[in-house]
Amino acid sequence: MGAVKIRALVPLAHVASVPVSIEFYEKLGFELGNTFTPDGASEPSWAWLESDSSASLMLAKASHPVDAAQQAVLFYLYVDDVAAKHAQLAAAGVRGGDIDHPFYAERGEFRVVDPDGYTSMITHT
Repeated sequence: MGAVKIRALVPLAHVASVPVSIEFYEKLGFELGNTFTPDGASEPSWAWLESDSSASLMLAKASHPVDAAQQAVLFYLYVDDVAAKHAQLAAAGVRGGDIDHPFYAERGEFRVVDPDGYTSMITHT
């Protein structure tokens, strides 16, 4: 019998506010798939977001303050048209960095930082 292979990797980011993070990631192109709100709570403590069939992200309410300096993970989000996504985000009020063209991203990439300090690199496929 062969080894059981991993079929998906879904990051879970601890955030200060699940609703604020949902709003931010929806601007990036994610859609809300599911949430969980504990009994007696006024807002969700967990959410599942998706974009297309291959990009998923879970968000969970942090139990301690989120320290942006300690966010040591980069999220890479792949799009077909980097410049168009940059313009789309700018129109939605999401400030992205300049489009750079490192050797591994000939069609460009740019950085976007979420409300908790997590960095997303938006690059081409």
